[in-house]
Amino acid sequence: MAKLSSSRQKALMRKYARNVKFLMMLLSIGLIVFFLPKQAKFGYEYEKGRIWNQKDLISPYNFAILKTGQEIDNDKKAAYESITPIYQLDATMEGRQLEGFKSDLEIKWHNAGINDRFKPLYITTGTSLLKEIYETGILKLNDKYLQHSKNYPVTILNKNVADDRNTNELFTREKALAYSDKILSKRTDVDKAFLLDLIQNRVQNNLSYDDNLTSRMETEVIDGLSITRGMVQKGEVIVYKGSVINDDIYQKLESYKKAFEDNARVNGSHILVLLGQFLLVTIAISLLMIFLHLFRKDIYADNRLVGLILLVITAMLATLSAAIKFQVPTNLYYIPYCIVPIIIRILFDTRLALNIHLLVVLIAGFFVPNSFEFAYYEITAGMVSIYSIKNLIRREQFLISAVIITFTYFVAFLGISFIREGTFLDIDWMDFLPFVVSVLLTLLAYPLIYLFEKIFAITSDITLIELTNTNAPLLRELAFTAPGTFQHSLQVANLAENAIYTIGGNALLVRAGALYHDIGKMENPLFFIENQSSGFNPHDKLPYEESAQIIIRHVSRGIEMARKANLPEIVVDFIRTHHGNTRVDYFYQSSLKNFPEKFINENIFRYPGPIPFSKEAGVLMLADSVEAASRSLKEPDEESISILVDRIVKYKLDQNQLKDSNITLKDIETIKTIFKRMLMSIYHVRIDY
Repeated sequence: MAKLSSSRQKALMRKYARNVKFLMMLLSIGLIVFFLPKQAKFGYEYEKGRIWNQKDLISPYNFAILKTGQEIDNDKKAAYESITPIYQLDATMEGRQLEGFKSDLEIKWHNAGINDRFKPLYITTGTSLLKEIYETGILKLNDKYLQHSKNYPVTILNKNVADDRNTNELFTREKALAYSDKILSKRTDVDKAFLLDLIQNRVQNNLSYDDNLTSRMETEVIDGLSITRGMVQKGEVIVYKGSVINDDIYQKLESYKKAFEDNARVNGSHILVLLGQFLLVTIAISLLMIFLHLFRKDIYADNRLVGLILLVITAMLATLSAAIKFQVPTNLYYIPYCIVPIIIRILFDTRLALNIHLLVVLIAGFFVPNSFEFAYYEITAGMVSIYSIKNLIRREQFLISAVIITFTYFVAFLGISFIREGTFLDIDWMDFLPFVVSVLLTLLAYPLIYLFEKIFAITSDITLIELTNTNAPLLRELAFTAPGTFQHSLQVANLAENAIYTIGGNALLVRAGALYHDIGKMENPLFFIENQSSGFNPHDKLPYEESAQIIIRHVSRGIEMARKANLPEIVVDFIRTHHGNTRVDYFYQSSLKNFPEKFINENIFRYPGPIPFSKEAGVLMLADSVEAASRSLKEPDEESISILVDRIVKYKLDQNQLKDSNITLKDIETIKTIFKRMLMSIYHVRIDY
């Protein structure tokens, strides 16, 4: 009954996991569709200078031909030039300054030492000069208009009456003073210095620039500009099949596309657009899940990993959708599309990274301009980003990968530019800038990988690189506490790494597993022969069963130490499986030999398992056993090493220790050859030729 209950519980767990997976798929599809631009897709791709290879395109309705950006800019420029800056006349300024001049003259007259009978002459001369200046007008030139010319037309408003003038007809304060100096220099009947000193204090601007009114006039003129030129009538041919798409045809196509999108937005069915997007995204996500189910069952079974993959895809497509919607940046190639395949490659594998990248680009291609060109750029760059970090051994590979991706973009950019322009001279090199920015943003994959590792408990090659550093705390403790075991672990790591690299597998993972597989021996290092240097063996005073349990216990203690040190579970698995469920044969056989009449419980001498369940763990088990056994060879030579390796491997196979490790017989032969060659190198065995 309890067993039935347990079976039902497992069935419910599997059903719950499937339901969660299905809900995550629906959520991802829903979010992607929600973020995608809700507009009908224009059904034609075109470029300037290319041949129109499709059938004659006939307009289904009337639409206006839009002006090009350059034409609109020219119209704006002409409109700006037609608008004159507006100045307001202060009619009271002249009267105030004339009164001020007379007052100043009265105050300073007695100190000037001039005869009083000349006072009327000075008053008349000064006031007539000031009147002439103010009647002409005094203004300050505007920097905005000085950029084009020192003399420019202006409009002067005097009580809402406009008068068009030119700045060369008006005074600035400097010109007014210079004019006064010139006029007074011709007069011999007055003291020029005295009169000029009085006048310069009374020359002020009576024309002030009205920025608000001028800006309003500019806005009205710009707003009134037409953005179209001509019409295409219903039934008119927009472009004939076989025609070259010149500037005029290109602008008609652009105008037709805009009219199509506007018409679809008003008259089209938003529900059908939504349904179409839902179907396309559903197909893509479903293909991904089918791929995982068929080829990566380990990922498919783990909702945590499935959730991470769907999160990365959804985030990238949401970013693209936001860029399209808000047009920030205006060039969609600024977005780091290669960040997705790099993250998936580092966290999972090459096949999955390529599969996901293709699906993301396919979905994105429906919503970006020049979709084929976009797909070519991003698929090739994504493939290069995956291939360039096939085996991540050093951190600088990220930078090397970035350089290779940039070079790939550059070659593709040149190729497409040659096809489009037909000449090297007309290439706009600034168009390549978005690709450079995209590659630089791709380097954000490094911190994102660290973040995903922590959130989703995944172990990447970057983490494995850090773990294989022999200065890591646990390995330093092992080297100090059990130096013999540490040296054994290094040799096992070298053997296993070379073998797995040759037959195919994660060399970094197997090296990390090999370095940590025996850390449990730190609890009782002297009970293991590689750490015994004085000839004293503590097992001599213990029963065989107890000795076996001490040896076996290094596995469970190693697991405890590893988890306490927060080692990833994928590394802990090597500690659990490196002996499988084999026996501690030395103590088992010794017990049988010395106590033939006694019933021996074989399970006391057997490791708890499980047996290796990955190729890397299986290789580690073989490397561990072969390296340990090779230390017992008194005179190692080619023959003895070969016999030893064959015997150890055969024993593991006979004990069914490798049946779950996905290692083929061909792999076994390759592994044995590598072990023999490396052991002969370690023991300096001369090979006969």
